[in-house]
Formats: sequence, C-alpha cells, structure tokens
Amino acid sequence: MNGLLVLDKPAGLTSHDVVAMVRRAAGEKSIGHLGTLDPMATGVLPLLLGKYTRLAQFFGQSEKHYEGHIRFGFATDTFDAEGIAEADPRPLTHTLEELRELSRRFDGEIDQMPPAFSAKKINGVPAYKLARAGAEVPVKPARITIHRFELVSLEGDTAAFRMEVSAGGYVRSVAHELGQLAGCGAHLSSLRRTQAGVFTLADAITVEQLKRATPEELEALLPHPRTLLPEMPSVTVDEQMAGRLRNGMQVNLPEFSQAPLVKVFSAPTEMMAVARRVAGTLMQPIVVMG
Repeated sequence: MNGLLVLDKPAGLTSHDVVAMVRRAAGEKSIGHLGTLDPMATGVLPLLLGKYTRLAQFFGQSEKHYEGHIRFGFATDTFDAEGIAEADPRPLTHTLEELRELSRRFDGEIDQMPPAFSAKKINGVPAYKLARAGAEVPVKPARITIHRFELVSLEGDTAAFRMEVSAGGYVRSVAHELGQLAGCGAHLSSLRRTQAGVFTLADAITVEQLKRATPEELEALLPHPRTLLPEMPSVTVDEQMAGRLRNGMQVNLPEFSQAPLVKVFSAPTEMMAVARRVAGTLMQPIVVMG
C-alpha cells in the first residue's frame, strides 16, 4: 500500500507503537512517521506507507500546531508529567497577565535547548537512552522559530496554551523555561498536536477506525496523492517520458519553467517521481517511486 495516512494518536502509545499497528492493519512493512510524538502526547501523526516513504525528505520542515497545559510549581527531569520532580513544589505567584508577559520571551527565532530525554541523536544514539543510563547528554541549542505562543487561561497552577512552532521545536522545553522565568518551575502536563504541515485533526482517523478497517477500506481513507506536498505542482506524463524518468534521465517540462520541484504522475493517482528543475525547462528526477 502506497500513500500517506494521518492518525490521531492516543496517549500511552509511542510513535513506534503506532508504526507497528499500521503495519498490521495495512499489510505493509515499509512505514515511516513524520515527526515523533511523545507517549503522553496525542493528535496528528502523519505516516508514509510503501514507496511513499521515499518522500519523507520533503516533509521535514513542516510547521506543527499544538494545544495543551503547563503546570507550574515544579520542574521534572523530562520537562513533562512523565518525569521525576527536580525539587519540592513551590507556589505560583504570578497572574495570567504576568505569565503572558514572561511568555513574550518565546516569540520568533530563538535558540532552544532540547530536553536530555528526547529522541534527538547524539553520535547516533537517542539522547533519552544516554539519559536513562546516567550518562552525560551533550545536547546543543538549536535554532527554531515559534510563530505563536498564547497562554489562553490559568486555573490554579495550570495554564492552557496554544503554540505554532517550526520543525525541531520542543514544547516541553518552552514549558520548562517558562517555569524558570516564573521562579517556581513548570512542566508540560498535557499536549495535543492539532496540525502537522497541511494535515489537521479533520484529516485524521482514530486507532479504533484503523483496527476495524480492512486494507482496502484503509486505502480508501488515504488523502489523494495530488493533495500531498501542495507547494509542488503536479504533472501527468506519457509512458515514454515516464520511462525516461524511471531511468534517471532528464525530461523537458516547459510549463514548469519556474517550479523548483514537480510531482510527476504516470496516471491520475499514480505518483511516480519528484523531479527538480536543473536548467530552464529541464527536470531531473531526484526520487523515483515506480
């Protein structure tokens, strides 16, 4: 099965768990998720199936949208509710407006320190494995962009928020650092991803739907291939041109002289390649799927 599936991940499952479930439901071994969600987190998790896993490189910089809760009073070693408290609880003394003023620190481009307990690779080893083993985790700050961080409400010691952040951003780190600024510590107590790139919760199916569906029914739920990577125009080519592309040869597509990348179809729903403009109207295949 080839395509992209959007799942509404429930709490308690790792992204790896979800991949295993989709493998069983789709009868497809080649599955890859686009952007890890922590076990505690829920929401939009896009997965590429079959030959479409070759398209993963084009989804890497997708912006993510979240909503969730930050609990003030103590920080944890994982920066979320699954970690161990780093200190005794301290009362939150700030009002919502004061917290909103502090949150302005997280606006636009910032250098963010990833959590030690994360999937970020350190010399090929996930950081969380080093942290669990008690080893030093030499994480380095990463440049990210927070397009929106809004504290919606405050009830007791817990603030509800919405966030839009670039790829590679950690919501947990924002919660942790906001707690430091407030002087009482904080951690991420809940998180739901509402959008990843162009995909929203409206596009997602539930785990229950996944388990009930036959492979044929599941395939019918996949978004139309032409709706994927909307920043790239689509073109349908004849069999002769398709053959050239399959052999890694350049083709002339005069109608796309300004497009850096083009999705190439051999039939209305059969994406066969992604081609890059190399000069003028000449396009070179950089990914071939069949």
